[in-house]
Amino acid sequence: MKSAAIAALAVLMISGAAAAQEGDPAKGEKVYLRCKACHTVEAGGANKVGPNLHNLFGRKTAAAEGFKYSEALKNANFAWTPEQLDKWLAKPSEFLPGNRMAFAGIPKPEDRADLLAYLKQATAK
Repeated sequence: MKSAAIAALAVLMISGAAAAQEGDPAKGEKVYLRCKACHTVEAGGANKVGPNLHNLFGRKTAAAEGFKYSEALKNANFAWTPEQLDKWLAKPSEFLPGNRMAFAGIPKPEDRADLLAYLKQATAK
């Protein structure tokens, strides 16, 4: 197995751990500052470089109205769960190759757990 494939497998095995952890929404709001330049979370919020994240959990991929998605996201056929988001946030380019999100990822599982806890509150219906 090539080293890049081994590294990708390790990331996917390690990720998923954050989704199982209880995160701290207050700490997650601080982690969200990395996301804020490209995303909004409030109902009716604008799409920016990235789509509005309101009602994110359970939403199908490429479903935010008015946002122009990459073919990779258009062709992905799943709903955003905490587990899926954790893997995405760990390293978007490895989770879904060909997506246009120019973000390296959040390597620390505890930061992802905190961010997921914040997003669950901030993006709720």
